[in-house]
Formats: sequence, structure tokens, C-alpha cells
Amino acid sequence: MRTIGLSLLLILALTLPGLAQAVEPTHAIAMHGSPKYGPGFKHFDYVNPAAPKGGLVRLGAEGSFDSLNPFITKGEPANGIGVVYDSLTRVSADEAFTHYGLLAENMEVPDDRSWATFTLRPEARWHDGKPITADDVIFTFDIIREKGNPLRQFYYASIASIEKLGPHRVKFTFKEGENREMPLIVGEQEILPKHYWEGRKFDETTLEPPLGSGAYKVESLEAGRHITYVRVPDYWGKDLAVNVGFDNFERIRYDYYRDTTVIVEAFKAGEFDFRAENSSKTWATAYDVTELEDGHMIKAEIEHNRSAGMQGFAYNMRRDLFKDSRVREALAYAFDFERSNKTLFYGQYTRTRSYFDNSELAATGLPSKEELTVLEPLRGQIPDAVFTREYRPPVTTGDGRIRRNLGRAVKLLKAAGWSIEEGKLVNAKGAPFRFEILLVSPLFERVCLPFVQNLERLGITAKVRTVDTAQYIKRIETFDFDMTVTGWGQTLSPGNEQRNYWTTEAAGRPGSRNFAGIEKPAIDALVEGLIAAPDRQSLIMRTRALDRVLQWGFYVIPHWHIDHDRLVYWNKFGRPKITPLRGVQFGSWWVDKALEARLDGQVKSAPRE
Repeated sequence: MRTIGLSLLLILALTLPGLAQAVEPTHAIAMHGSPKYGPGFKHFDYVNPAAPKGGLVRLGAEGSFDSLNPFITKGEPANGIGVVYDSLTRVSADEAFTHYGLLAENMEVPDDRSWATFTLRPEARWHDGKPITADDVIFTFDIIREKGNPLRQFYYASIASIEKLGPHRVKFTFKEGENREMPLIVGEQEILPKHYWEGRKFDETTLEPPLGSGAYKVESLEAGRHITYVRVPDYWGKDLAVNVGFDNFERIRYDYYRDTTVIVEAFKAGEFDFRAENSSKTWATAYDVTELEDGHMIKAEIEHNRSAGMQGFAYNMRRDLFKDSRVREALAYAFDFERSNKTLFYGQYTRTRSYFDNSELAATGLPSKEELTVLEPLRGQIPDAVFTREYRPPVTTGDGRIRRNLGRAVKLLKAAGWSIEEGKLVNAKGAPFRFEILLVSPLFERVCLPFVQNLERLGITAKVRTVDTAQYIKRIETFDFDMTVTGWGQTLSPGNEQRNYWTTEAAGRPGSRNFAGIEKPAIDALVEGLIAAPDRQSLIMRTRALDRVLQWGFYVIPHWHIDHDRLVYWNKFGRPKITPLRGVQFGSWWVDKALEARLDGQVKSAPRE
């Protein structure tokens, strides 16, 4: 019996590596490689550990809000509500994708990442003083998967089971298949208090201030008008290394305004303190004020190394009009970026050509040998140009003369079966080429109208329709549009979110971000390969391969990007000397009392609380 027992253990050890080698607890999980910061680190490099606490920061928001529940599809959640909650881990802003323990004291993850165990900090507390336990973690994932936002449900579909190993230990087991990202994804989820939500309806909007565990809690609000968060004086995690240098403001207040124009004027009037500007025209023309010259207002361009992602005119290939790639390629010749950049954007932008621009993930030139190992098995299923040409969007001289480009568009349209009759582009059945461009912001009308005029020269009738936010969201979620202006944000470590962007499964799921309706098995395979990348170098190569196939699919007409953050703020803040890889981290700024006193004494502004 003894011999049989030892033999059995040996067999198990050989066939089940997890039994042969114990998994050591770790303070951090890196997507690839090792964490930058060791287990005894004191704080991130990009914060000021001696930053003073206190003061009020006032921020501007557009539109309205009617809910304090950001985890469901119903309602418009208030800006900043995430500060109320803590998650299992916190991401580092100066690494591609590494998470450090927040609620979790440590994590255990095997080499194959088929499971992950999180051990909670015993000192972690809800704002009502009750401890945060494994039951809260399990409740959170159960309720999110049952009633939460469909996007979160989609991410968590890879969780096979969640097991309580003790009062403060939870084990996640993931479904079969290589998915190195899942331990990091579950670590990002804000944890909810089971004892609070069990007596409430989770899938309904609410304006009742929620119970959380984070550095702030809701202090006051007026629905749709303003909300104020106040720092929790006895916040349990204030001294953790991942929190040192953050959460410096005593209060954070968001005031809501009708539209962007009103927001900008309110800022200049001193009604709020900080704004990240996304309009090139506003950046170039709206802040020419004496306060800027006097140094009371600061206007700063701060470089970053984030992936720019992709923004553009997105086709909806669920419409027969856009199913032919030659048609999609042709319409891109009618967009004169260079002219828009010169006349509308004050020359501030760079044309986007990659879905991962401004990063090492972007595909340029011809495929490398490493990329070809990924792409060759798909030859015949992807455009031939992927192997022989570098994708570049159409270029113009910027003087408005795009006759040559329109000539190329005509050839492509004719090859796709379209012809000009009495000045109108029609198909073989005589049906005209007509479509609508759906917008949510009037800012883009000035971009769309010149595009529409160029399309008219091709015999195409395009109409621009701007709708309110609620209608826009509904139509986008149900794919009820022909073309729209939208974007896909990208990180320096793309992963599971790519399924939601490009795959066949996502194309048929309302609420996904596969706006174009892409249904290509080859792209599905490229996405799965990217998710399963075993190391950083293979992730880069597999991302570039996906990028090439998306580029030559002509699913969007690419827009533009910048490689810096455009910030304007009243001169009352201190900020760390180091700007990390991901750009400005406003949560690490603080109110400088001397600067604030100088500002209050010399600039007439709205009353400060």
C-alpha cells in the first residue's frame, strides 16, 4: 500500500504540475515579465509622497446624471463615482500592464494562469467599519455577471468558478484556453458590499449615496447639477504603497453644464479649476485671456506614451451599402484630412494610420519575419495587400484640390458595380448611394460637412444628423446607424477587450464595440492569438499582425491623434515632477495653499467652498 501510494503521488506530480510545485504569493502581477516595483516598495515613482492633503478641486462635466450606480446600463452615472470604491488591485501608470495589490494583500497565480487566488488585507474596511471579506468579492462577481453592464458580463464569461477558501481568500478558476490577462482583469473590478446591496435592487438607478471602501464618499449632490465627494478621514488604505501620493484633495466637486461652449466659458469665469481640452479650435482660440498672461491660469501640453488608438468615420457593414471593401476604400479618398488640419485644427494633429498609433504596437512598413509566422497561415483569408504593401490613408496637398483622389475613388466604385447617372451614383438596379452620418457632438459637424461636399462630387448623398446623448447611445448600442464618428481606445497591453471590438461573436451582440460589424474568422483567430501571447515580444508581433489586417479591411476612415495631453487649469495646484508612461495622473496632484491664496487674492472667481 505504501509503494502504491508513493507511485500515485509521483504520477500526479508529473501530470499535474500545480501539485508538484507550490505557487508562491506575490505582491503584483505583470502581464508579461516582472513587476517594476519590488514587494517592499514605498510608493510609485510618479507621485510626491510628501504631497499635502486638503483643499477643494472643482471640475466641469457636460450633460447630466441620474444615478450613482455605474455598474449597470440604466441611467447616467455621476462623474467620479469610482472614487467611492476600491478594487482588488491597482494598475501602475509607468508600466505596460502591471497590477499591485490594493484590497488584495497578495495574489497566487500559476505559470499557465488557469486560476488566481487573492488574499484580502485583514484591515480592509467598508465605510461603515465592517470588514471586507471573501463573501463580498464573490457577491460582486455574481451580481455583475447576472445584472451588470453587458461589457463586464462579456469579460467575466471566462470565469469558470469562484471559490471561497477562507474568510479573506478567494480563488478564481478560468475556463480552458490561454488567457494570461484574466487575473489582471478580475483584479480591476471594484468590490461591492454584500450586506449593503442584499436589501436593494441592483439593476435599478439610484441617487442614494452608496457604501464603499475607497478614499472618498459622496458628501452632497443635486441630481443632474452637481455632486461632491469628501475624503474619508479614517480611510483604511491611506498608507498603502499603492495609495501614497494620491487622494490629496479634501473635496472633489463636479458641476454639470449644458454643452462644451458653456463649460469653457464657465472655466474662464473661474467656476471650476481644471480642464483637459479635446477641441483643437478651443485650445487655439478660447484661452487668450489676461489671466493666462499673468500666470494665474496655466495652459500646458504634456507629452505621453499612451497608444492613441483609433478614431474615425466608422462604417456599419450590417448595411449592404458598405459590405464591399472597395466601396469602403473609395469613400476614404473623399476625406481631406490635410485641409481640415490646416483650416480647422490649426495644424495640431497627426493623421492616424494604425489602430495602435503612438506606440510600439503599431504596424509599419512590411511585415517582419515574426509577423509573417502569424499571418502566413491566414493567407487567402485576409487581404493580399497585407503581405505586399504598407497601409497608408489617402493624402492630399491640403489646398482643397482632391481631384486625383476622387478619380481613384471613382475607379474603385465602378469596380464595385456603381456608376454615375444624371450626376448621381447608382448601383446596377438604379438605387442611389445614400447614407447618414450619425453624430452626438455638434463639434464634428464642421469636419463632416466638407467630407459630405466631397462625397457629392462622387454623386453620393450623405446627410449629417446630430442627436442627443440618450438617443445616440441607444442607436449605437443597437447598431442603428450607417456611419458614425467613434473610436477604440487602446492600452499598451491589448487583450480581452479586442474580442469586444472585432470578433464575430461581438458583431451580433447589442452593446458591443464591434461597431463595424466585422465577422471574419481570420480576425477572430488573430484576436485569440493576441490574448494568448506568452511574452511581451510575441504580444507586440501578434498585435501588429492584427493591426495590418484591420488596416487593409477599410473598416474606418482614420482621423487624427496627438501625442500629448492638453491641459488648462487655474494656478492653484502642485504636481509631481515625473509624468509616467500613461500620461498625466491628476489624482496625484494637490492644492498648493500659497498659490491658491495668491489666486483668490488677485482673481475674481466663483465663491470657493
